[in-house]
Amino acid sequence: MAEGVKVEIVSPEVLVLSAEARSVIVPGAEGYLTVMGNHAPLMAVLKPGFVTVTDINGTVASFFVGGGFADISDAGVTILAEEAKPANEFGRTEIEARIATAQQALTDAADVEDKGVAQNALDTWKNLLLESATLSGTVH
Repeated sequence: MAEGVKVEIVSPEVLVLSAEARSVIVPGAEGYLTVMGNHAPLMAVLKPGFVTVTDINGTVASFFVGGGFADISDAGVTILAEEAKPANEFGRTEIEARIATAQQALTDAADVEDKGVAQNALDTWKNLLLESATLSGTVH
């Protein structure tokens, strides 16, 4: 499969996407990674972020994933997300609500470990808010 890669995005509720793509950009916990045809096998933990899929015709679509795993193999890339939906269904208001929840968790954290976890979550959502602004109108 040198030219394309099969991509599936699955949440507990629904198969969000099943398509052939030229490339897939995935929000790995250690940073974003791009998957194309003939990618080496890999299992990656996902952080909340946007999966960007460029189909074989060059059309780009973005999908929000709320963590999970990406399984990259000869068969393609399967994203098993805790939560997944098209980016245009995950707006700025929802991200801001999650920032408020994370801020409250940080305020309520009792020890250093809990504060670190809460700060990491807050930073993730703030970065996602900035990232959503670059999706050229797909997140509002």
